Amino acid sequence: MVRILAMADAGDGLTGTPVPLPDRRVVVSALGVTQIFAWGSTFYLPGVLAPAIARETGWGYDWVVAGASVALLVAGLVSPRVGRFIDSHGGRPVLAISAVLLAAGLAGIGLAPSFPWYLAAWTIAGAGMGAGLYDAAFSTLGNIYGATARSAITVVTLFGGFASTVCWPLSAYLLEYLGWRNACFVYAAIHLAVSLPLHLLALPRGRQKNGSTGHVTSSVHLRPGEHLPFAILASVLTIGAAILSAMGTHLLPLLQARGSDLALAVGLGMIVGPAQVGARVVEMLAGRHYHPVWTMVASATLVAIAPAMLLANVPTVALAIALYGAGNGIGTVARGTLPLAIFGADRYAVFMGRLGLPIMIAMALSPFLTGIALANGGPDWTLAILTALAITNLVLAAALRFWLPAEKP
Repeated sequence: MVRILAMADAGDGLTGTPVPLPDRRVVVSALGVTQIFAWGSTFYLPGVLAPAIARETGWGYDWVVAGASVALLVAGLVSPRVGRFIDSHGGRPVLAISAVLLAAGLAGIGLAPSFPWYLAAWTIAGAGMGAGLYDAAFSTLGNIYGATARSAITVVTLFGGFASTVCWPLSAYLLEYLGWRNACFVYAAIHLAVSLPLHLLALPRGRQKNGSTGHVTSSVHLRPGEHLPFAILASVLTIGAAILSAMGTHLLPLLQARGSDLALAVGLGMIVGPAQVGARVVEMLAGRHYHPVWTMVASATLVAIAPAMLLANVPTVALAIALYGAGNGIGTVARGTLPLAIFGADRYAVFMGRLGLPIMIAMALSPFLTGIALANGGPDWTLAILTALAITNLVLAAALRFWLPAEKP
């Protein structure tokens, strides 16, 4: 049945007639908007709602936050299947289902009468995250636009960079006037009323490959000489995701532990968002002139400098945070564009799904592990660990360049 539906979606694919590519502006804008709410209602949600949930329910704050970690683990587990499905049938059905799953999960969180129910709801939301966050969106763009998807991926990350900027204030407003449960219901409604229609209306039907919806047969296995680059790339992306998740969770506590009061820590933390977006704008304007591996090297360099500056008590804390934000911003772009450049469009969705597994697991576990380091070793020990990880990642990113078969523009 799935195969029949896929063939029906393919339009002229049975005759091999090229089909015009959908308008990038429509597709990218739609995915950009849905990424804002996909990230803002999941990854960034506990940052605002968790204290209120803990107060009302009596569940421990750390247990409340653990819901998002469970969701990230589930997202990682479903990611390989999502990649394979997008490769075979296109991203439209996957992203549409993600909106429904996110809505169901958020509604379940809002209704949760007990902690097991709460975790079960996050599990459903996690499946939606695996089918609807960056990796699925990038795979969909690669499926539609092939090797020319780099600029589209970059623009989608520009939208995504505003997830916290849009949804933290929105979540705070909803929390104050409606309560945390109704806030979850509002986000569920947004996924059904906004994200689901955008995915169904803006994305093309069927499997797209370089402007043709015809069936393309290609090996999704690593070829001779590709195993080491894939392993290095997976390591770079996984370590980068671990640092992102740890810094995103513990940046404010780290700054406070080093002497900043809460207001100053929040003000400094707000630098991250604009720095991310600014760096992504630069990448969008200049990225076509160089291979994405250099974006990854630049990202790893900036991310390595930032915790080292904080560890060394350099007085320009704002600069260190800006460098971290910029490095993380273009690192997200490289996460989508580098696998496309190395392995090509035909295998892109499948490989993005495989890469998503360790990435999501790292994002789920690193806040917990670095939290242990912060509690037992203090900010210096935590920053030393993050600096060591970042330097390791820089070495791996630089090494990756020498294992590429050829540099592609």
